Amino acid sequence: MTHAEDPRTAPSIRWGILAPGGIAHTFATAVRQHTQGELVAVGSRNRDRAAAFAAEYDIPGVHGSYESLVADPSVDAVYVASPHSEHRDHALLAIAAGKHVLVEKSFTRNAAEAQEVVDAARAAGVFLMEAMWTRFLPHVVALRSVLERGDIGDVVSLLADHGQAFGDVDPSHRLMNPELAGGALLDLGVYPVSFAHDVLGVPDRVQATGSLTATGVDGQISIALGYGERTQASLHTTLWSRTATTAVIGGTEGRIEIETDFYRPTAFTVIRNDGSYWSFDREVDGGFQYQAAEVARRVAEGATESPVITHEDSLAVMRTMDEIRRQVGVAYPGE
Repeated sequence: MTHAEDPRTAPSIRWGILAPGGIAHTFATAVRQHTQGELVAVGSRNRDRAAAFAAEYDIPGVHGSYESLVADPSVDAVYVASPHSEHRDHALLAIAAGKHVLVEKSFTRNAAEAQEVVDAARAAGVFLMEAMWTRFLPHVVALRSVLERGDIGDVVSLLADHGQAFGDVDPSHRLMNPELAGGALLDLGVYPVSFAHDVLGVPDRVQATGSLTATGVDGQISIALGYGERTQASLHTTLWSRTATTAVIGGTEGRIEIETDFYRPTAFTVIRNDGSYWSFDREVDGGFQYQAAEVARRVAEGATESPVITHEDSLAVMRTMDEIRRQVGVAYPGE
C-alpha cells in the first residue's frame, strides 16, 4: 500500500469505551468526526464519570462497571483505555465476553501478559490489536513505500526520540507510579521502539542505560538496537524534557527526515546523496481514526489480527521493552 485509505470509507462498527480518561477523549473525537463508527457505550468504575463522558459524545450506553460494559449486546468492539497495569485484565474481560478488542499501547506491562491476551483472543476467535496508531498514519504508510522502492538504498541507521516534560507531576501520577506501570518507556519510549520494529524488524541485540525516578520507574533511557552486521537504531525517551521528537532513517543512498512529532500526523523529506530531495506533507486532523478504521475493516472481513501490527509484532515489541527494563532495573509490583 502506497497511501493510507480514507477512514471514512471503512464499514461502521459499534464501539464501547473502557475507561474514559484523556486518551479515550482523543479516540472518541476521532471516531465521531472521521469514521462511520458508532460510539454506543462507555464504562467506568465511577458511573458519574461514565455519564459525563457519554453526555459529551452523545453515547447512549452508560455503565458503572467494566463487566457491565463488555456484556452490553450493542457493543461490537471494546477500546481499552485504562492504565498499562490494567490492560491484561481488561482485555481478557472483553475477550471473554466475545468482543473484538483494541488495546492502548503499551499493549500490556510485559511479554508474558501480552501472550496471555493473544492466546485468549486466538482461542475465542475475536479480533485483537494494539492501538499503536502511528503505524496507520499517512506519512508512515508513505515512508514504508519509499523504503520498499529502495529510494534511500539499504537502511543502516534509525534515530528516534520521544521526551515530554513531566518532571513536576505528583509522585502518585500514573507516569510516576510503579503500581500503574509508570515510567518513560511504556508511555513514551514505546513509540520509538515500535517504530524501529516497524522499519527494521526484531533486533538481534539490545543495550540500554537509564536513570530512575524517586518512585523507582524509568525517568530516562537511551537505547541501542543492533540488526545484523551493521544496521543500528539509536532511541531515546525521557519524562524530564520536551525533546525534538523527530526521527531519521539513514540509508546507503540517502535519508528520510521525519518532522516533529514523528509519531503524530506529520511530514517527512527524502534527501538523496545526489542532492535531490522531495517532501511528503499531508495535513490530517486527529489521527486515531486510521487505527479505528483498520479495526472496522478487519472485523468486517473476518480477520482476527491486522497485518500492519500483528499479534507477533506486539509480542516482539514487549519482549524488547522487557529487556530494556531489565537492563535499567525497573520491575513492577506483581511481575
